[in-house]
Amino acid sequence: MPAPPTDTPTRPRRRAPADLPFSFPDQALAEALAAQREEPDWLRAERIAAWQSYEALPVEANQLYTPYIDLRTATLEGVQPYVLDGPPGLGDDLRAIQAAGLPAGVHVETMAQWLARDPEGFRRIHEGGSTLPANDKLAQLARGFWSHGRHVEVAPGTTVAEPIVLRWPSAAPGRALVTRSIVTLGKGASASLVEELVPCGPAIGCAEGQEVPQGFFHGTTEVVLAEGATLAMASIQDFGPGQVAFQHRHAAIGEGATLHWALAQLGGRLVRSRVDNRLEGDRSSVEQVEIVFAADDQLFDLTSYTRHLGRDTTGNLLSKGALMDRSKSYMKGLITIEKSAVGTDSYLGEFGMNLSRAARAVAIPSLEIDQPDCRRAAHSSSVGPIDASQLFYLESRGIPPDEARKFIVLGFLEPVVARVPLESARERLRDLLDAKWVAGAGEAATAA
Repeated sequence: MPAPPTDTPTRPRRRAPADLPFSFPDQALAEALAAQREEPDWLRAERIAAWQSYEALPVEANQLYTPYIDLRTATLEGVQPYVLDGPPGLGDDLRAIQAAGLPAGVHVETMAQWLARDPEGFRRIHEGGSTLPANDKLAQLARGFWSHGRHVEVAPGTTVAEPIVLRWPSAAPGRALVTRSIVTLGKGASASLVEELVPCGPAIGCAEGQEVPQGFFHGTTEVVLAEGATLAMASIQDFGPGQVAFQHRHAAIGEGATLHWALAQLGGRLVRSRVDNRLEGDRSSVEQVEIVFAADDQLFDLTSYTRHLGRDTTGNLLSKGALMDRSKSYMKGLITIEKSAVGTDSYLGEFGMNLSRAARAVAIPSLEIDQPDCRRAAHSSSVGPIDASQLFYLESRGIPPDEARKFIVLGFLEPVVARVPLESARERLRDLLDAKWVAGAGEAATAA
């Protein structure tokens, strides 16, 4: 029997849905980041410890959510991480803030500036990774391999009247940008933030038959609110179609403190996001609203964990997704009420609107209750097409069908838009939603 030819091409290994599509995080990169930035020894050890945790952890620790991992559309095997350099537009936000000036007691700075100004405060927050969940692999990726960061600090009793705008550009094709944003508010402080996640430049063309390499953005927002502090945080993500984004938001909310999240996900090829809210202090509260507006074959994987620890805490969480074409969204949420959380009032709602037959929305709200003495512990969800009765009502008032669908969809997403603290950002978000609807309205109307 003749031997098989030696020049037969080998098929690439088939990647499982949960296999990470990159391999750049290793010990050598952790040490290079520490060395090239001349970081102190304790920070180098912190990076190595995070790398070891990253190596040991699975992509998804919650087995309930494991079937909904699908990273196969991310092709990042060759991406090169930024170490000292960065994509175009990086730092524009800080230059604008420094030009405008800040009130006394407020700092908006890079990680290097924070380390130089307040080394003890920097170490207290970073060492041990207390502002990120220890059981999440991707959170440990940020902890060990961040190359750029922002720190926002508001002194006790200080009120910042105007929203602070942080702007992160996406990674260039073939590059990986790993970032951290840390926000600390002192006792009784108050502030609002707008985070803009934008393309790093115009779309890049490529020769026929070739594809532009994907870029990879991984960012965290870590919030620490002291007693009585109030923070309104809005994020508008409008990356280009070749971007893969992993995001993590983690908040520790102290006694009587209040946090408002308003999160909008529009761009990117594949987006995986996780939000952790820890209501540690008595009478603390969180309001979280998040929307997805997806088209083409975008995939949005959103997870939310809210843990009630203090007494008389309040949580109100709402996720909505409008899906066109062949897009997908997974909305997963878990509210945990610990034994110590007497008098909890918590609600979780997840709602999907499919605008074509090929779109798919999944909603998985859940509760874990160890304290029966609650004011409220509830969840709800639904997935379906546009409500025919709403469409009929608008058409009966003389509104054309396409316009009626637009009003219903954008009205469905408006709860997040209305909570963005900066008027110009609200208008920009409305313009982005309108433009996305116009781009996909033809196919959505035909499918409907």
